[in-house]
Amino acid sequence: MAAITAAMVGELRAKTDAPMMECKKALTEADGDMGRAEEILRVKLGGKASKASARVTAEGVVATYISGNVGAIVEVNSETDFVAKNDEFLAMVNLAAKLVAENNPLDVAALAALPHDGKTFDDVRTALIGKIGENMTVRRFQRFETTGKLASYLHGTRIGVIVDFEGSDEQVGKDLAMHIAAMKPVSLSSEQVPAEMIEKERSVAQLKAKEDADAAVAAGKPVQSDEIVAKRIEGSIQKYLKEVSLLNQAFVKNDKQSIEQYLKASNTTVKGFTMYVVGEGIEKKVDDFAAEVAAQMAANKQ
Repeated sequence: MAAITAAMVGELRAKTDAPMMECKKALTEADGDMGRAEEILRVKLGGKASKASARVTAEGVVATYISGNVGAIVEVNSETDFVAKNDEFLAMVNLAAKLVAENNPLDVAALAALPHDGKTFDDVRTALIGKIGENMTVRRFQRFETTGKLASYLHGTRIGVIVDFEGSDEQVGKDLAMHIAAMKPVSLSSEQVPAEMIEKERSVAQLKAKEDADAAVAAGKPVQSDEIVAKRIEGSIQKYLKEVSLLNQAFVKNDKQSIEQYLKASNTTVKGFTMYVVGEGIEKKVDDFAAEVAAQMAANKQ
């Protein structure tokens, strides 16, 4: 059997970026054949990635990329917050944003197939999964190409915003992006708020009105007429629409002024925006540590 030297391990690690012990094992299995060891690592790292793929990724990072009038925002998830702070993971996410902006992939699968330094983006992702041992998935992205301007804001790495706007003042775009990250509007105007969200808010208002009526009856107080109740419900809906639509929100830097008024004073028009919050809508697994330990002990006894 060929002797496996530190230099050989270092050379294989430089080629594959795999963990040192994995490189040594692969070289031992390949009897020192560097080419065969590379193939062994590809199989092993791929297998490791496949095993990880079933695990929930609710942590992660949002990244943005802007070059001229083209930009992108992307969310890439990981299993733990620890990995979300890893420099190599962050570099991979930034690469994803750049590739989206430059190549305009149709979907996540198309992004995965994009070339980078002789590999595909998915090769980069899979190799990093093998190296770190934790699942990583590209969840979503949005690309912008505009005749106007783009501005972005990142609140740490967990909230990201890109705004497409027209106006001469670059600072207005940055202020808008920051405002959106802070106030989290769901649409540009009240007319664009999704119907299902309005109906959900209406149901809440109707339930509150019923509770108030039941409480009045129990206290022997007069119950409001259907007309008054309907007006109260409609008032609640209108208040909600102002709270969740960007143009109607009070500007975070000056609550005496609405965003619509701020834009008018700045001679600026917002064409659209996208905001991502890491893990939003993902059901995160809650581990029962005691049960997990018990299961491991039972498995060890078998």
